[in-house]
Amino acid sequence: MLKDFRDFAMKGNVVDLAVAVIIGAAFGAIVNSLVGDIIMPVIGAFGSLDFNNYFLALSKNVTATNLADAKKQGAVLAYGTFITLTVNFIIVAFVLFIVIRLMSQLKKKEAAAPAEPPKPSAEVVLLTEIRDLLKKG
Repeated sequence: MLKDFRDFAMKGNVVDLAVAVIIGAAFGAIVNSLVGDIIMPVIGAFGSLDFNNYFLALSKNVTATNLADAKKQGAVLAYGTFITLTVNFIIVAFVLFIVIRLMSQLKKKEAAAPAEPPKPSAEVVLLTEIRDLLKKG
């Protein structure tokens, strides 16, 4: 019986994990779009920068000026892509920090508010009255 319960609980955890992975992947796609389509073009507008095309040629054969063509010609060190992914990571880490911080604040509020003790049932009230009457009489 207990083994069956453990199996059921484990399946629930696996489903929770699967849902978290799917939501995380969707969130990652949203953050990639935010970084690639909104944040990096705004940063690039200040100095006419396009971080995705920043690279160092590691081969003498590389003469292209954009990253896609340079990769076809030979080995390149694409540090612009690294900068974009680093900004992406910082955004994801910041959002997760905020979410975890809010969750811990909610848990503290729940723990700080003491629960009222439950009111005694009608039977307990009646028994208390009988006890008090027997003590007097």
